[in-house]
Amino acid sequence: MWYAIVGQDTPNSLEKRLAARPAHVARLQELQNQGRLLLAGPFPAVDAVDPGAAGYTGSLIVAEFASLQDARDWANADPYVAAGVYAGVSVQPFRKTFPQ
Repeated sequence: MWYAIVGQDTPNSLEKRLAARPAHVARLQELQNQGRLLLAGPFPAVDAVDPGAAGYTGSLIVAEFASLQDARDWANADPYVAAGVYAGVSVQPFRKTFPQ
């Protein structure tokens, strides 16, 4: 099943985010290589593709896992969690409807 993982950044976490990004992206690449990643990306803090120093407010990942607990375990092991980028992470089942 698909699961939506939403991480909410701590204030002023851009430096931590940039430092942890290679490890974070490597995990996403692994999901993609396994055919389990639907989409992933950050929420810019301002209305711009590149928010610059404004940074980000969080991230969205939609990926396939065997269970809600597996999705939660994966999300909680994210390098952004360990680095203190995310103040919190929510995980919910997601049903993809469109595009078909």
